[in-house]
Amino acid sequence: MKQGICGAILYIMLMVPPIKNSLESIMILHMLVQLPLLILVGWLIGKLLLKKYNGFFTKWNKNGIPGMLMVVIITTYWMLPRILDEALSVWSIELFKFIGLPCLVGVLLRDSWKKIQAAGKSFIFLNYISMFGLMSWLYIDSPIQICNNYLEIEQQMLGWGFLMVTVGMIFYMLQMVFIDHSEE
Repeated sequence: MKQGICGAILYIMLMVPPIKNSLESIMILHMLVQLPLLILVGWLIGKLLLKKYNGFFTKWNKNGIPGMLMVVIITTYWMLPRILDEALSVWSIELFKFIGLPCLVGVLLRDSWKKIQAAGKSFIFLNYISMFGLMSWLYIDSPIQICNNYLEIEQQMLGWGFLMVTVGMIFYMLQMVFIDHSEE
């Protein structure tokens, strides 16, 4: 219950125009702060939704694969520079961001992650490492401005942000190798 309330408060805060506009005014904040926070909203609210609609999620997302497939598709979609641009200028894309990320990514991630086997989790995690690494290279090394609403220096900052996330994920994977998992 507390998580749901926290998720609802966070969701409302993210929709408040001064906060929304501030997060969307700088590319790295838009991509690496606002979008993950919207996913976190879905994760927090997801506990209530999963309890209330347990039958639906059990039937539709029995082994977690359909849900994780949806999560990967939608998060990959939001990594495209053109979509980030359109979220600022096309109201339907902005609406999809505020509905799709919490509902179709956050909630499904919460439901699917616990159902996926360890090999599937590793595959998804490694996939995101390579995607974030590729996006860092794209944003850092692009010789042209690939986003109309953001400056070239902002896309390079985002590229360095993606690189930091990639390095953090690699370190996380490495430390998991050295942790004793026998008690889990």
